[in-house]
Amino acid sequence: MPSVEYDSGYLDAAVELLEDYLLSKEIYWKLNASSPPGEPGFPTLTLGALMLAEARLQARQLTPIQDQRFSHLREEIDRIRTKWRTAWGNKAKEEFRSRLDLWGNYLEDFRKDPEGNIDRYGYEVSRRVMLEFLGKEALDVPPVQRELLRGLDRILEGLMVPGKFVWDEELVGGFPADNFPYLYLSIRAK
Repeated sequence: MPSVEYDSGYLDAAVELLEDYLLSKEIYWKLNASSPPGEPGFPTLTLGALMLAEARLQARQLTPIQDQRFSHLREEIDRIRTKWRTAWGNKAKEEFRSRLDLWGNYLEDFRKDPEGNIDRYGYEVSRRVMLEFLGKEALDVPPVQRELLRGLDRILEGLMVPGKFVWDEELVGGFPADNFPYLYLSIRAK
């Protein structure tokens, strides 16, 4: 999982571009920022990635300096969300559709070859987490998309069994099993 510095750096870079991004037609917006040394490059700016980074930081034990920085970033994100509420909701709706397609594609690959795709599960399930966040922020997600997500969840339940938290243990408190059951699954034994 990304470090505190990684998620904070991502939010820093994202906040600078957030208003322009919300007013654009793009779902995925390139960040011109470098990630901390030794960590992967930042993902593109999306509301899902932004809310996921925010949630991971919220779940972690932060130093007072890190917490102060995070509080400032969160206030700025909330200010922009409030100012551009309709643009935010429409962007979340578009990203919901896109992430739903990506999650569905992964689950189809997983269904065909669970053993060959389980190694990607910890990364791919981040899309399902983003869908949870996006679904709460999106304006007028078509009912058919929400039903498709419920169907994908049922498929996943048939492929997996309850298990340990799939991400770093320090994030457990921010992602309880009742709200994020797909983060507590293991591959079904043959």
